Amino acid sequence: MSAQTTPITERQLDLITRAHCDANGLIEPLLELKGGAKLKMIASLAQRGLIEQQGGQWRLSPAAIAIIKGEAQPEDVLPPTVATSIATPPLADDPELEAAVAAAEASWQQDQPDAVPKRGREHSKQALVIEMLKRPEGATIAQISEATGWQHHTIRGTFAGALKKKLGLTIVSEKIEGPAGTPGAGQRLYRIAEEATA
Repeated sequence: MSAQTTPITERQLDLITRAHCDANGLIEPLLELKGGAKLKMIASLAQRGLIEQQGGQWRLSPAAIAIIKGEAQPEDVLPPTVATSIATPPLADDPELEAAVAAAEASWQQDQPDAVPKRGREHSKQALVIEMLKRPEGATIAQISEATGWQHHTIRGTFAGALKKKLGLTIVSEKIEGPAGTPGAGQRLYRIAEEATA
């Protein structure tokens, strides 16, 4: 039997990105699940090597942070599935628990800001983000958020996941310099590196 890395789901990528950006690396404050469903989600993240327990709290692992920052691919840093072991005991099959997890995931999908009818790829929000990043002046997170309606953590997740990991684009950023009060001072400008657009 060959060892394979368990793939990261879009939900897990969004969750670890939000934990990194908004919760100082902590997972549990972002989980709105209760009881067994919450334990099952934590066990799933731990099995994939995305979180580890530190000081009695579940935090992002160094591997998860490297994936978020685009410094590593999941297959390079996550443990193979055949060698995975976690400190949490396996959960017994429980139909009520499975139903609660399914309901929570369904409600999570409904809450996504992208729950609009699918359009052609050339008119998608991702295409809009790429066009904004191709401009010579680039774009700030706030400008992209205004154009797409996405929250800041979703934009960062798109940078790390869809653009860097899936499309192989190189995104660079620079801080806008200027005295306090200057429009945009202190924000970061993001753009696609020249070699990626050629």
